[in-house]
Amino acid sequence: MDNPVISLLILAGIAIFLILRLKSVLGTRDGFEKPRMPEPTTRRTAQDLEVIEGGPDSDITDHVAADSAQARALAAMKRVEPGFSVSEFVQGARGAYEMILMGFENGELTQIQPFLTEEIYDSFVDAVAAREDQGLTIEANFIGVRETTLVNATYDESSSTAEVTMRFVGELTSVVRNSEGEIVEGDSKTVKKQKDTWVFARNMGADDPNWQLVATDA
Repeated sequence: MDNPVISLLILAGIAIFLILRLKSVLGTRDGFEKPRMPEPTTRRTAQDLEVIEGGPDSDITDHVAADSAQARALAAMKRVEPGFSVSEFVQGARGAYEMILMGFENGELTQIQPFLTEEIYDSFVDAVAAREDQGLTIEANFIGVRETTLVNATYDESSSTAEVTMRFVGELTSVVRNSEGEIVEGDSKTVKKQKDTWVFARNMGADDPNWQLVATDA
């Protein structure tokens, strides 16, 4: 056999060997394959969890600034009593305002006594008694509440006492009559605005869910 043929066979054998080695290293592809992209991961990092789970509580920030002392106090109340809702409290305070205001105007204090501290109740009793001593009666008609605003909130961790200050602007008609039935103040056809700032208090975590009126500043 000629040397050129032997050389050609040797080169062919080397080429076949190299091809087999390349296949074993690189693998085999059939047709056109897109390059493999990294698989997306759904794992949340610690930073992501902090942003998602530790975000502002809209139940609080709907009523006060997120970085305010009031927001921190409300958050402390919710930690002690997870079922506490600021929005539900505001709605309840609105209803309590109408009930307490009209109870005082009409001199019907028995029904509203559970929602008043002893000091506030005694002051209401004195005011109604003084009115009766003068022979005065009030005819009041509640129209509605134009404004309900949470203006302050504090929480005393040592006593678990929460206080929330609310500002109300109510509308009502009111007429004061003397013992002869004559109108001495007011007009039944004129709607007047009643502006009040009230402070409600409660021990968070207590069995009694009722908040009590502890201060008024008309």
